[in-house]
Amino acid sequence: MIELKGISRAYCTGKVVVPALKAVDLTVETGEFVAITGPSGSGKSTLLHVLGFLDRPDSGTYKFRGKDVTKLNDDELAFIRNRFVGFVFQQFHLLARASALENVALPMIYGGHDESGAVAEARLAEVGLLQRRDHCPNELSGGEQQRVAIARALVNDPALILADEPTGNLDSRSAEEIIAILAALHRRGKTIVMVTHEGEIARRAGRLIHMRDGRIVDDVVLDAKMIFSSARQSVGPYPVGTASNDGRQRMRVGNHFRQALRSILAHKLRATLSMLGILIGVAAVIAMLGVGQGARESVRQQLASLGSNLLVVLPGAPRVHGVALEGSRTRLTVEDARAVGMLPAVRRAAALVDGRAQVVHGDRNWNTFVQGAEPVYAQMHAAQPVVGRFFTTEEDRSRQRVAVVGPTIVEKLFNGENPVGRSMKINRLDFRVIGVLPPKGSAGWRDADDVVVIPLATAMYRVLGKDYVDRLEAEIRSPDEILSAMESIRKLLVGRHNISGNIDEALRVRDMTEIQGALSGTTRTMGWLLGSIAAISLLVGGIGIMNIMLVSVTERTREIGLRKAIGARGVDILWQFLIEAIVMTLTGGMMGIALGWGCAYLISVLAEWPVKISGVGGTVGVVFSAIVGVLFGLWPARQAAKLDPIQALRYE
Repeated sequence: MIELKGISRAYCTGKVVVPALKAVDLTVETGEFVAITGPSGSGKSTLLHVLGFLDRPDSGTYKFRGKDVTKLNDDELAFIRNRFVGFVFQQFHLLARASALENVALPMIYGGHDESGAVAEARLAEVGLLQRRDHCPNELSGGEQQRVAIARALVNDPALILADEPTGNLDSRSAEEIIAILAALHRRGKTIVMVTHEGEIARRAGRLIHMRDGRIVDDVVLDAKMIFSSARQSVGPYPVGTASNDGRQRMRVGNHFRQALRSILAHKLRATLSMLGILIGVAAVIAMLGVGQGARESVRQQLASLGSNLLVVLPGAPRVHGVALEGSRTRLTVEDARAVGMLPAVRRAAALVDGRAQVVHGDRNWNTFVQGAEPVYAQMHAAQPVVGRFFTTEEDRSRQRVAVVGPTIVEKLFNGENPVGRSMKINRLDFRVIGVLPPKGSAGWRDADDVVVIPLATAMYRVLGKDYVDRLEAEIRSPDEILSAMESIRKLLVGRHNISGNIDEALRVRDMTEIQGALSGTTRTMGWLLGSIAAISLLVGGIGIMNIMLVSVTERTREIGLRKAIGARGVDILWQFLIEAIVMTLTGGMMGIALGWGCAYLISVLAEWPVKISGVGGTVGVVFSAIVGVLFGLWPARQAAKLDPIQALRYE
């Protein structure tokens, strides 16, 4: 089974090279029970590690079952350890937070087997511990822990069992039980190589090898009948590799996932601290996206209220030394609006007047903004009433006392009840409410819903006492025609009013699309700012995950060494730690989504800020969580995967 020729191994301690094995030659036949003894530092444990593919020799040849294994890569050696070698360690190396059954089933994970099968129970029954299957290592005695370790070594039915001081930490009674189990395994045909410093235990083997200073100095057959077991297993060629069918591969991934969950649940505080950073980061993303979306929606509504492709004409007055000459102010008229509406590039045009007035209904009164408009105002400003109707051209021409009110007026004067058909006073004149405008929200410092719209003629001659209009509005057919339309309107009005001198002072034409662009740009900037803050929060959370995972790698170094010793490949360790990071970040992300929605709701209620939550925010949170888990979990996972099994097992 084993053939060593000229095996040497040395370790570097700082600048000092310490030889552990010196040109060792050894042959172990199938079915032998070999004991290796020697003083501390003689190289017996190093020899056992080389035999078990945990350590590589610096020179020499190692043939296992006729095949040279010194040139195999790490994954191929892990495959052999898992399928053909069972380890029994002096320190037991059991997972502290796993039950006896879970510890026994551990090697099956890396062999692509179902870890929940009955095989592990059968191995526990063989060592007499089936009744203790659900107990953790701290609930077991030293002898029971060693028996669990033996059951774990047997779970994949290995041909070779390597025992490193299996009785070194046990009392005499427990030691006798363990050596009896090993003897029984030998009688069943297992090849056993045991390292021990106890002479009485060593003499229970059939062959005794004594080492000193890295060399074999004595090799004695104690019992010739024990050299070959009567129940020796047949030995044939073995495959070297890690390939498995799709079913086993899926089972392996499922086992990795279960192992990751067990590790997370076993370290709840550490996992909670890891998730906290992601939770806060994702919550910030969701809340900031909600605030940004709400702001964009509010701006969209405001832009809709401003109108599409809208030009506003405002009258002005000439200035002398910076002082406006009010007596020379241009006075716009309804006829000007009609003339502007006749221009080819203009779809609609309207005249407007406005002012403030006291409105009264019953025992309630309110000072509000009154606007006189023409019926076309509803189309130009997306102001079709949500309840009732807008006034007609005939009502405007006949100066009817009808009014369309904003939502704030409904709340202040009518206590939120439907006002359509009810009367109200505007500057002591009775008006009948015929409609309620759609909500517009705030427009800068002014509440755009705090408004009463009445017919233009009614406002001019019955309420505000004006024979001129305050401004003209023109809706242009196409954005491409805005500049030419501005020039056409300016020329038309200059000619109609005989304006001379500085035209820009006497007549101002404003392009509302510029205001729309400025508002949109401000909203985009705010969105980027909020997104940057959220991204920084998520980045900090990711760094926290990486730090915690790196600490976890350090804390679990011996566990990683154990997993590699029983057949875990580097990719298995990588996947387990990566899955842990992804599960924690996704869990933190889900909790962060809920927290973010709650924070967004509080912002909307307490700060009265428009907030809009969409499914996109939740999707972004989940995707970001997964990305953070992969990116920041990959480095710690790679560090864990690259650990040398022997160095990891010896880590203190």
